[in-house]
Amino acid sequence: MQENTTLNYIKNVLENMPIDWLNLTTHRLDIYNESLAKTQFLDKFESLFNKKSSDLASLKQLPTAYDYIRLGHPLSCILEWTIAKYYQLKFENVISFDSKIIPVLAILRTNLLDDKNTQIIYTDDLPTCFNSEVLKNIYGYQFELKKVESSDEIPEFDGSTIFISQQEAVSSFDLKSTIDFYINLNTNLGSVLLINGEENESYVSEIQHVRRRETIAMTPINCLAALNSFLKNTAFQKQKYDTVKDKKAVLNSIRKITGTNINPLVASSGLSIQYAIMMGLIDDAKENHPEKSIKFIVPTNCYGGTNDQARRVAACLNNVEVVDLAVDGDNDMVKSIDSVLDKIADEDAIPFIIAEIPTNPRVEVPELLALKEVLEKKRTTKNGETAIDPVFILDQTFCPNVLFLGEGEILSTVRAISYASGSKFPSGGKCTAGYCVGNDKTTALMKKIELHLTLCDNEATKLQYEILAAQLPSMNQRIKDAYLNTREFVNYIKETLPAAKINFVSSALAAQSFTPSVFSLDLPTKGNTAQEKEDYKRALNHKLINLMITEIPNESKYCVSYGQLKGCYWTIPATSTQGTTKEGDKDYIARVALSGDMDLALHKKVFLDFVESIDE
Repeated sequence: MQENTTLNYIKNVLENMPIDWLNLTTHRLDIYNESLAKTQFLDKFESLFNKKSSDLASLKQLPTAYDYIRLGHPLSCILEWTIAKYYQLKFENVISFDSKIIPVLAILRTNLLDDKNTQIIYTDDLPTCFNSEVLKNIYGYQFELKKVESSDEIPEFDGSTIFISQQEAVSSFDLKSTIDFYINLNTNLGSVLLINGEENESYVSEIQHVRRRETIAMTPINCLAALNSFLKNTAFQKQKYDTVKDKKAVLNSIRKITGTNINPLVASSGLSIQYAIMMGLIDDAKENHPEKSIKFIVPTNCYGGTNDQARRVAACLNNVEVVDLAVDGDNDMVKSIDSVLDKIADEDAIPFIIAEIPTNPRVEVPELLALKEVLEKKRTTKNGETAIDPVFILDQTFCPNVLFLGEGEILSTVRAISYASGSKFPSGGKCTAGYCVGNDKTTALMKKIELHLTLCDNEATKLQYEILAAQLPSMNQRIKDAYLNTREFVNYIKETLPAAKINFVSSALAAQSFTPSVFSLDLPTKGNTAQEKEDYKRALNHKLINLMITEIPNESKYCVSYGQLKGCYWTIPATSTQGTTKEGDKDYIARVALSGDMDLALHKKVFLDFVESIDE
């Protein structure tokens, strides 16, 4: 009876759900509590379930589940809740993934750090991308692999037992006490991981963190298909895509936009492609310089996902270390890179640099000729031998239109790879897919990156390719339109609030194609002590953002987004994109991102109202 009640309720929810559950990639921070991600949404959802309330108005009132669909979303939460309810488990113990391999890696990572044994049991064939040799030799994971006829044949084991099953019904599980982790795989949908037994509940947060940093949740449209399949107890309805055509169009667009020749790689998200880049470079380094240590040079205040992921990779491998790089404010990126590379050369280590241009949130661009010279500079080890040249990994999400890597461009003479988050300008906020390109000096590196993108099953989905194929051709024009709005708004703020400090590109940089549509706003402050001044400024940030999203609710959002098709987005990096950055390196300033389609006059008016209210 309970099973029927649950499934009937979910059927009504799916019939009435807000369309945003399928279409939004980012959500409002003002109705989102990161410390209660997923749980707050499901607590309120369970309350609706108990009241048998499934109307559209009630569903719209639910709090944000996650700020990005990359991390999870209403439909992934409901799929996981439904499976948990059906099998009388805690909802935290069910986690869905777009990737079929990453849930295995999440468990292996936890056991590696805990020095715990793992056996992987499977009945049919493992996914073709599962590569035991690479997982052991490059990722450092240790496990035993065994094929059985059925789950009844699982042997006793001192450690964790993972049971992998490939099936149409990703929501169907045959629970047994001998199995710690069930992973159901579906070629078209992704995977569902079920954590079995109280003794394994400590894995939940670690596995969720892997989904947060190295991959994405099962996508909304696939969660919907999985739910409908579960409700009807039938095979899921396949969506029709022309993926061969879409992928060809996407790769051609990226090559044209970036001016590169090597085939681009397209992943399920920006962090998915970044993970493939990091692991691909580590693989190449171990193959060509097996005895040398690897140094990832990372800006101290860069995007929190980048910072966190780099440190998570280093935590698993003894010969990999993260080196801090100071890039913003009083620090010069070029001088910092020069100094760090000299030190790493002296140690005879392998340098990989990850950097954002323009930087986030200060929107600074280094002197590019000087950067080129520093990267080209011949260095020697303390023994007088030629040092290994760096690989420059460029996050150009804020300016994906700038040509860095093509023949004759500024970074064409050094080993350089560029990547961008697809949830920004490439898709206009319609999907999370990200991509990377390399210059002609990185052919071997790009092959390694492709190997790890495939191994992790993190390539873009069919729908993501379809969206990018439609959106990429207009990207550069959308960048121009958004920049014009941003420049006009920045100039207006300078006129109406000259005491504010604005970080934005100069007109000279804009003439070089650096035309971001994001700027940071350091509001004027007052007080007798440094703490009083900081507290006043932070309160003023929130006052401004609250006014904007209240007065212009259809266009202004308190959101971490950028490059969207419409509207204006406000955030405070220290409390959103820099979430895992060390406290002293965080930026408690407002970051504003504009689109080319918005009511700029109304935004000016509301900002003037804010200025006039400051001393009230």
